[in-house]
Amino acid sequence: MSDLGPGTGPLAIGPATPEEARLIVAWAATEGWNPGLSDMEAFYGFDPEGFLVARLGAEMAACISVVAYPSGFGFLGFYICRPDLRGRGIGKALWDAALARRPLASIGLDGVVAQQANYARAGFVFAHRNVRYGGRVAPPSARDPQIEDIAPGSPLAAAVAAYDAGVYPIGRADFVRRWIAAPGQHAVALLGGDAVRGWGAIRPSTDGMKIGPLFADDAAGAAAIFAALAVVADGRPLFVDPPAVNAAAVALAEAHGLVPVFETARMYRGPAPALDLARVFGITSFELG
Repeated sequence: MSDLGPGTGPLAIGPATPEEARLIVAWAATEGWNPGLSDMEAFYGFDPEGFLVARLGAEMAACISVVAYPSGFGFLGFYICRPDLRGRGIGKALWDAALARRPLASIGLDGVVAQQANYARAGFVFAHRNVRYGGRVAPPSARDPQIEDIAPGSPLAAAVAAYDAGVYPIGRADFVRRWIAAPGQHAVALLGGDAVRGWGAIRPSTDGMKIGPLFADDAAGAAAIFAALAVVADGRPLFVDPPAVNAAAVALAEAHGLVPVFETARMYRGPAPALDLARVFGITSFELG
């Protein structure tokens, strides 16, 4: 506990309660980040100790997440200070506490461009841009016969988790299981013979629907998965977050009339993981990578 000066009172930092976790998502929506409505169902359940808040008295003043994956890799997100309390050092105190609490070998983040210099001063190195594309997509009339819906707990869900581990920096089977099972989530896989060639998911967000992830072996596979997920959107605003360095991913978004609406800087502190960006047509989320 620290004191922020006269008239401010003591600052307490500790793990977020389930109620505070829900408030974190509401704050993210206020910031314009358009979180998925059930994202915290998967995020918080996967690593409750990864979500920290700073409190002034009984009120949440700031929040942050540093979620730990296996093998010493983590991802930082939800770094928000309440607007009326900014400029008092609360956010910085929480930032320092969160990173000290999770001394991971490598940590990634997707930061807004305006904060890139601040993250660089904290030891984070720029890797690439992620660009959010959004708009309305006419639902395709046909579905590729190799697309299969993924039922939570099914053998296909386990196969998808194995495929995901070949694209994402580390295996995250428990998170993938939670992500597929989150309320409102609709996940599909593209099969080729007996093998998974890609997968994707779509869920309701504050504004419209968000695709994430969208992983595939090639552009044709990504297009088939995108089309299956666009049917679920049913004409509502649709968003997907491709890495800008994947020209095929950007071309897919633009081919469906989507336009850039937001972007982040993917940065890492510590060794940058081997992320297979050629197969990333849409990242899972800006909060957990």
